[in-house]
Amino acid sequence: MLLDFDSAPDSLLFQMAAEPVNLNEFQELARLALPKMYYDFYAGGAEDEHTLKENVEAFHRITFRPRILVDVSRIDLSTTILDYKISAPIIIAPTALHKLANPEGEVATARAAASCNTIMVLSFTSSSTIEEVAASSNAVRFYQLYVFKKRDITATLVQRAERNGFKALVLTVDTPRLGRREADIKNKMITPPLKNLEGLLSTKVSSDTGSNFEADANETMDASLSWKDLEWLRSITNLPILIKGILTREDAIKAVEVGVAGIIVSNHGARQLDYSPATISALEEVVHAVKGRVPILMDGGVRRGTDVFKALALGAQAVLLQYYFCSGPYLITKQMYVICYSRLEGL
Repeated sequence: MLLDFDSAPDSLLFQMAAEPVNLNEFQELARLALPKMYYDFYAGGAEDEHTLKENVEAFHRITFRPRILVDVSRIDLSTTILDYKISAPIIIAPTALHKLANPEGEVATARAAASCNTIMVLSFTSSSTIEEVAASSNAVRFYQLYVFKKRDITATLVQRAERNGFKALVLTVDTPRLGRREADIKNKMITPPLKNLEGLLSTKVSSDTGSNFEADANETMDASLSWKDLEWLRSITNLPILIKGILTREDAIKAVEVGVAGIIVSNHGARQLDYSPATISALEEVVHAVKGRVPILMDGGVRRGTDVFKALALGAQAVLLQYYFCSGPYLITKQMYVICYSRLEGL
């Protein structure tokens, strides 16, 4: 796929002559490289995209009170998540359909995670199968899970994840219906069939008025999912369950009460409910409610190592890096991780 250099300003071309040095530069390269439909799918949010902007801007409003003359000659950024040691508090978030950006898809992402000694959370809507990703590397892998109206489909996916060495489930709970992503509707976004669902579910849901991704999700996902269903999920697996999509004190307390192994503070990358709070703004409330009983992670809006540091200072154990449009290619994934890692190490 070719970059549209003819339409790029001279300043940008000069900037791209060297390797990108931050995630915002990767985003611009992705905009030039990808078809508009795919770029909009990766980069867009719900409705007015207020929360999409706020996820980033809320980090900007947090400043440091630097202390000086402290020995920082030996720095260890490693941490442990559910007893798995990783090189830095940065995990690869579940993001959809990597093959839209790179032919190797999530297989390349898994290799990058292994090379960086971090955890990859494989998206439920991955374009590579559970088995393909498992065979690609020795990365520690978690599996993102949604619950279907047909519970046997969910149970089958859980069994495949367990059988293929995935170490935890990440239950995403903020999607009773897919958010109104207006760019996808305008583009009539067409997504390929999900390979993990072959033989389990027909994904041929047609929609003349919007994206087939939205139509597929709303046709198959269980909008009745509630707290009582956590008991059912725990009954069919021995894997620890993290719950993704918590933004309030009340839900955090409830999550601990039902026995989750961890909480991910998330607004789904601002792709679900617009005008929900930025995740970094909601983090402290959740941390205070949980009181250290389970690990807390967060995603959304993380662009720099300083953002990682802010999340850690407010009580997160790690962040999930959620850059859709760069997560497919092995080299880019590794570079993104190293950029955040090196900036964090310099703090």
